Amino acid sequence: MTRVTTRWADNDMYGHLNNAVYYELFDTAINGWLIAGAGVDVMDLPELGLVAESGCRFLRELEFPRPLDVGVRVERVGRSSITYALGLFDAQEVELAALGHWVHVYVDRSTRASVPIPAAVRAVVTGAEEARA
Repeated sequence: MTRVTTRWADNDMYGHLNNAVYYELFDTAINGWLIAGAGVDVMDLPELGLVAESGCRFLRELEFPRPLDVGVRVERVGRSSITYALGLFDAQEVELAALGHWVHVYVDRSTRASVPIPAAVRAVVTGAEEARA
């Protein structure tokens, strides 16, 4: 679980978090977890994880100023792709506010050709798979 804080600019004209902010929070939680777990800066790897698919099911409104928790779970690890499930929670509530999914596909940074998941990243996500089994 990653704790994040909302910002004033995250609210839209309707007084709740703009939908795009949910995706930013998911992206930050996944990449922060990978960087910390792999012990490398993913921006320095010759492989690049591109978002091939993402989605969000909005269940409850969230707003500034609220601390939020983002949960990341590995759903599937393929040869070159990782599928994540994400949960977004108001840190002061128990109900799920949003349910997301995210697919990273790894490509060569220069050629953009599909490549296997980098070993350091694979070690993090397969460890997460084993921990939830």
